[in-house]
Amino acid sequence: MSAAQRPDRQRAERQRAQGRRPDRSAGAHRVQPARRVAYETLRSVHDSDAYANLLLPRSIRRAGLAGADAALATELTYGTLRRQGTYDAVIAIAAGRDTAEIDPPVLDALRLGAHQLLSTRVASHAAVNESVALVAETARSATGFANAVLRRIARDTPGDWMALLDDRARSDDERLGLRHAHPVWVLRAFRRALAAEGRADELTALLEADNAAPGVTLAALPGVAEPPEHSHRTRYSPIGFGLDAGDPEPVIASADGAIRVQDEGSQLAALALSRWAPPRPGERWLDLCAGPGGKTAVLAAEALAGGAALEANEPVPARAALVRDSIAAVPLEVPVSEEDGRVRATDAPQSYDRILVDAPCTGLGALRRRPEARWRKQAADLPELTALQGELLDAAIRALKPGGVVAYVTCSPHLAETAAVVADARRTWGDDLEELDARAVLHGVAQHPLDLPVPADGSGRAQLWPHRHGTDAMSIVLLRRRPGTR
Repeated sequence: MSAAQRPDRQRAERQRAQGRRPDRSAGAHRVQPARRVAYETLRSVHDSDAYANLLLPRSIRRAGLAGADAALATELTYGTLRRQGTYDAVIAIAAGRDTAEIDPPVLDALRLGAHQLLSTRVASHAAVNESVALVAETARSATGFANAVLRRIARDTPGDWMALLDDRARSDDERLGLRHAHPVWVLRAFRRALAAEGRADELTALLEADNAAPGVTLAALPGVAEPPEHSHRTRYSPIGFGLDAGDPEPVIASADGAIRVQDEGSQLAALALSRWAPPRPGERWLDLCAGPGGKTAVLAAEALAGGAALEANEPVPARAALVRDSIAAVPLEVPVSEEDGRVRATDAPQSYDRILVDAPCTGLGALRRRPEARWRKQAADLPELTALQGELLDAAIRALKPGGVVAYVTCSPHLAETAAVVADARRTWGDDLEELDARAVLHGVAQHPLDLPVPADGSGRAQLWPHRHGTDAMSIVLLRRRPGTR
């Protein structure tokens, strides 16, 4: 931050500390509410590690936005987050400096302006003027800089900018990443995962699908709720549906938790465990990493119908509270513990018939819904994550009764988080563990055939994809502890 910018930033910080909103006299009245909501969401995502998909709906309601204004706030927020890496490359050229040298609040306003200039039909003067007005609220002395950068961006067409980025790219993968707004390490991981299915040529289609806004998919908990009139069934999940028209919020609110927004891939992952074989009355089930509780609720409804008992575990108290809220609509008592999953499972050896390990992961399979995840995660995060995933899976296997099944699920197609973790478990457990054909199980669950190629390693793993199935990129593995093992 420059010395000239510092007094404006310090004044805003003092006002916040005193419980007052920062002084927005400099142009605040010119900022459209939808743009303000989008900007403040971007700031929370980058400054507080907030999740846009959780924060934005609340911010829209709090601001009283509806119709076209709500749609604009959503497009500006998600569009800016999706293409952030590409916009940063453009801003760096227009500013003549690395984006790391730009004050974060100013940078977010520039990103928002760049999105409007390069990817929307918003008039250039509105995109520039309102973005500069946002800068004026926290760094008034930076308004001239912001105005100059945005006007430089506005001088050239989006095609011209992409041609310039193409010319400056250091490799074909960097060029592809800039065109489709994915970090190079992510697109390379996607290419390897697709190549494991003999489908490496689908990479561009996957990257494009990641940048498309997903439709709203809902789930009606089986045996507890039914889809309403004027809805249509999803293609694969037998409990999924979409509305023919209208806002889903009234439908969700009137169902008291028995109907909720849930990706079809998430629904299928839970059903793969509950329906790999018919439940037997008296079975004990465990959801080991339950937060925020969407899959837990599906398992609870399935356990209730099959006469099984379900327990859940979530180590983060705030997420454990979400699990309790999520299962409240199911008339089944589901204890929710708040322990490290590795300890929770290890302390209950050979106790459960079915265990879901929805492991903490990079989340690279849900970039359509959580676009900021592609910029938050780094390849350096993988060793720590995969170690945790392996430890959770090993502990879950120990907690299985002989003949019991664990579903190892990640919302990531990265082979280090999927095939490698499972291969390690199979080496550790040897003949005591067998892999079931998750693809065959899903074919039995789904209402229509799923395109699920056999991976190159010949495993039974099922990998869902946004571009192929319209779901998050969910990886599903079913492992059975052989009867008679100790």
